[in-house]
Amino acid sequence: MSAAPAPISRVLAEDEAAILALNNEHAAELSWLEPERLSFLLGEAFYARRIGDLEAFIMTFDQDARYDSPNFVWFRERYKRFVYVDRVVVAAQARGRGHARRLYQDLFDHIARAGHTLVTCEVNTDPPNPASDAFHAALGFAEAGDAVIHGGKKAVRYYVRQITA
Repeated sequence: MSAAPAPISRVLAEDEAAILALNNEHAAELSWLEPERLSFLLGEAFYARRIGDLEAFIMTFDQDARYDSPNFVWFRERYKRFVYVDRVVVAAQARGRGHARRLYQDLFDHIARAGHTLVTCEVNTDPPNPASDAFHAALGFAEAGDAVIHGGKKAVRYYVRQITA
């Protein structure tokens, strides 16, 4: 008999230090955050959830967020209404348990209940992230564009997925 999956719950203020540590362990794939920036972003988030004892977390923004990420801005310039997945992180010891898929499915349900119809994200192409490309394709995301950002230090592929009620 297998144990029930760890619950998905809202990110709380007391989670911030652990989220910051997990995020910054993956700064190459995401971006480095300072504590004040993380607090600000969580305050702007449309949807921020964690699994269990911070085995994984997700943070997203809708089109109204005060956010200056070049990737978020790319979507805002092209779409009137959307939810942007800024970061999803699964701790090394929790990989292979379906956490990212569960977070995305919960997000899709939340988006549908909120009346949104489009979810967006980006995946690095330089440095490449083929596992993330395959994961997003399996979830039904389609390529919408690409860009070179941060003065040529990073290249990304932009994805969109329609959400139906």
